[in-house]
Amino acid sequence: MDEHDWLAAQFEAQRPHLRAVAYRMLGSLPEAEDAVQEGWLHLSRSETIGIGNLHGWLTTVVARICLDMLRSRKARREEPGGLVVPEPDVDPQGRIDPAEEMELSDSVGQALLIVLDTLSPAERLAFVLHDVFAVPFNEIAPIVGCSELAARKLASRARNRVRKATMRKEADDTRSREVVDAFLKASRDGDFDTLLTLLDPDVVLRADRTAVSIGAPGEVHGARAVASQFSGRARGVKPALVNGAVGAMAQRGQRFLVFSLTIKSGKIAEINVVADPEHLRHLDLVILGSSRTDSNS
Repeated sequence: MDEHDWLAAQFEAQRPHLRAVAYRMLGSLPEAEDAVQEGWLHLSRSETIGIGNLHGWLTTVVARICLDMLRSRKARREEPGGLVVPEPDVDPQGRIDPAEEMELSDSVGQALLIVLDTLSPAERLAFVLHDVFAVPFNEIAPIVGCSELAARKLASRARNRVRKATMRKEADDTRSREVVDAFLKASRDGDFDTLLTLLDPDVVLRADRTAVSIGAPGEVHGARAVASQFSGRARGVKPALVNGAVGAMAQRGQRFLVFSLTIKSGKIAEINVVADPEHLRHLDLVILGSSRTDSNS
């Protein structure tokens, strides 16, 4: 094995860790892979004799790359690219294996990614490297370009914001769960009037092609029209977390239906029905346990 092959083997051993760092930093699997690949380019072009800790060196390099990408994104006012896990890129070099993709996204969770996107690039880097990967502040400081004390303050500020945002999300999830439970109960009971009270007047119901092929309407507008679609028809539908937000899901024979809900001011403003197996595979889904409303219905 020549030096290049040896270096490539060492890098591949670090790839899962580097991808995890980059994904938590960027919230996008394709961008994370781009950052890792750029890390390989840095390594392949560097003098490696003086690198005593390859793990730490690569973590630092990839973190700097991610920081630059976050700052560039912020400057362009871009939205994060990967809150909904995209189609995987798979090539002979093993860029993203589907099973590894799902394991990685599940380990982070969409909810945390959404919270992390409220942080500044420097705060996000300090928080992710220290709180998630236990990188000491004396190594974080030069990446961000500040003192060790300032790096500590960045992480502390980020930690407080994450904690507060998490608490707010938990409160929002509780309220959303109450709305979803009430909606499903009213649907099962055929309680049309209650359905109307839970739907925004301008609610939109959309379904993908697979859902339409098994009986779902393509697109419906307005509370009365949408309520008509659900009245007496939610038996077997269970509340679930869909990419970190409260929604619902059901099984129809061998097919699964996922209802992704947008809830605003205590009313359901948008319902997206997903049944396409490829789309379902990239959703972060967790079936929620029965609530008091469910058990009494």
